[in-house]
Amino acid sequence: MVALALVPFRTSVSHTNAALILVVVVVAVAALGSRKAGVVAALSAAAWFDFFLTRPYETFDITASRDVETAVLLLVVGVIVTQLAARARRLEVITVTDASYLSRIHRVATLDADTVVDEVCRELTELLGLNACRFQYGTLLGQPPRLQNDGGVMVGRRSWDVDAVGWPAGEIELRVYGNARYLGRFMLTPGQGLVPPLQARLVAATLADQTGAALDTSGPAR
Repeated sequence: MVALALVPFRTSVSHTNAALILVVVVVAVAALGSRKAGVVAALSAAAWFDFFLTRPYETFDITASRDVETAVLLLVVGVIVTQLAARARRLEVITVTDASYLSRIHRVATLDADTVVDEVCRELTELLGLNACRFQYGTLLGQPPRLQNDGGVMVGRRSWDVDAVGWPAGEIELRVYGNARYLGRFMLTPGQGLVPPLQARLVAATLADQTGAALDTSGPAR
């Protein structure tokens, strides 16, 4: 729409200035929207700059090499700005929520083996928005989806893009180890709604590690 609005001025406004105007739009989309929206805006800006503002008009052909360079730079700058905006949003979320995450980790670190499992189940339920959480001692029955230490999810041997498609169906295991010895696993039943962010999933893995440390000091798993 912005490129179309510039059509009446395309003979008086330089292509560089027109490209800068489109970059401003891409920056706004990247700052207010998602990474995908920013990339689409960058592609759209380059395409409609070519179509509406370069000769021959209203075609996707460019005859001047300078216009080709401008269109390519518009696309590259738009994509870079989108990545920077996405990173800035991620850092802002981490800054706002780190205090809450750290308080959970600190609270669990003070627990003993008698209370750690129940308390971590409560923490995981709140942290991940679960419908239910239970702990299995020393068993590895079946092959349920698995929440890993890096915050990712594996279904069998295949990586599951939880951020894009949500949790897999059924319960998800979060394994607990003490001194590299398997002790048990939390069985997580995801709730409805948005998938918790990567930082929350990393904290969940940390809570599982703390559980393993507490259980390991109490002797053999029950």
